[in-house]
Amino acid sequence: MAAPLVLASRSPQRRAILDQLDIEFTVSEPEVEEEHRGEPRQVVVENALRKARAAAGAQGEGRILAVDTEVVLDGRVFGKAEDASAAELMLRRLSGRTHEVWSGIALLSGAGEERTSSALTRVRFRRLEEPDLAWYVASGEWRERAGAYAIQGRGAALVEAIEGDFWNVVGLPVAELTRLAPDLLRQPGRDPAP
Repeated sequence: MAAPLVLASRSPQRRAILDQLDIEFTVSEPEVEEEHRGEPRQVVVENALRKARAAAGAQGEGRILAVDTEVVLDGRVFGKAEDASAAELMLRRLSGRTHEVWSGIALLSGAGEERTSSALTRVRFRRLEEPDLAWYVASGEWRERAGAYAIQGRGAALVEAIEGDFWNVVGLPVAELTRLAPDLLRQPGRDPAP
């Protein structure tokens, strides 16, 4: 039987995706300093590794899954908006443009093996007018979101098109996760879905 999975994340979206896939897991919420400078792929993989290593130190046995997702425009990692003004500024910059959503995945085994991967999705926003910005910022949905929006919520109204894995934009690139760890979907002893 595979070692139990520990999700090193505070993200309710990542938890919901794993639940949807019927993957058993527990949660650890490591506190780590995240990097936001540098080449986007390296930034997200390094942040995911930091989270996984911090959780591994606290957990001991089991496999640790950590993910970092960032919005990137013109090579710049956006991070999360600190307040409503910063959220509005981010959304203005994304308006009418295509940006990248990068996720880094780190999977640590109980034996100390570290496996990493990354995923890229391109997202094009429609041109946002003042009422659009006011409506979305007032919703508060931008809080704790890379790039100040949530595509799976009201933020869907901001998006014109995507190219790549939708779940990557939500916060957990399912296609890349299943490539990195296909056995997660084949856990023995699970009840089949009705």
